[in-house]
Amino acid sequence: MSLPAARVHGAKCLAVLAGAEGKTSVDFGVKGGELDKKSRAPADLRQVWTGRVREAARAVESAIDTLAPFNPTPDATKLLGTVEGDLCPLHGAWRNVWTTAADASFSPNSTRGDANVYNVVDGTRSRITNHIDFASGAQFRVLLRATALSPLRVGLRFRFVKVSPPRPILGLLRTIVIPVPGPFLTRVLSLLGRGPKEGPPPAYFDVLYLDDELRVHVTGQGNLFVQRRAPWSR
Repeated sequence: MSLPAARVHGAKCLAVLAGAEGKTSVDFGVKGGELDKKSRAPADLRQVWTGRVREAARAVESAIDTLAPFNPTPDATKLLGTVEGDLCPLHGAWRNVWTTAADASFSPNSTRGDANVYNVVDGTRSRITNHIDFASGAQFRVLLRATALSPLRVGLRFRFVKVSPPRPILGLLRTIVIPVPGPFLTRVLSLLGRGPKEGPPPAYFDVLYLDDELRVHVTGQGNLFVQRRAPWSR
């Protein structure tokens, strides 16, 4: 299969998946299906998809496998974290098109509601900001430090989460900033029995395919993301 044919096939699979049975209903935490019970890492929706959704998801995965060997960007992390970082191939905004990660999947038939999900890679500042804009008006911003571990692997370190409720709390507080425990503190919590016994899951992603419009990557937990480039200005 040629590169154009692989991309067309992938787009058709995504369209089938989107219309198969609607969005999967996912709610907060372990009970809501958002997080894995043992690792507290994002749950994999492939464990719960059934019927036409599962069939379409398999077709998308097959299209990704076909597309990956044609990756035109062998050094996706080039210039990441340098003064020329705005020339890094990953630099810019990327809107989620499809993913197997439960924590990045939202639907109107859930407690947390529907949301638009995208992330912004700032190549100069070596950081990634995940944006979640809920239909209710609430907003989540997750700031991560990004490090080039190899030409195709980006290491991640969570810094903080910024939560903006749809209405100010007590009429005054518009934004809440929640620091994320660093690796050392996470290990201590694990030893105290207040975190996953296996320790923190690996935080990184590997680029499978990247061109001017399309980005496909897989996380350290094995979740797949398909994203399209979106307009962005700093």
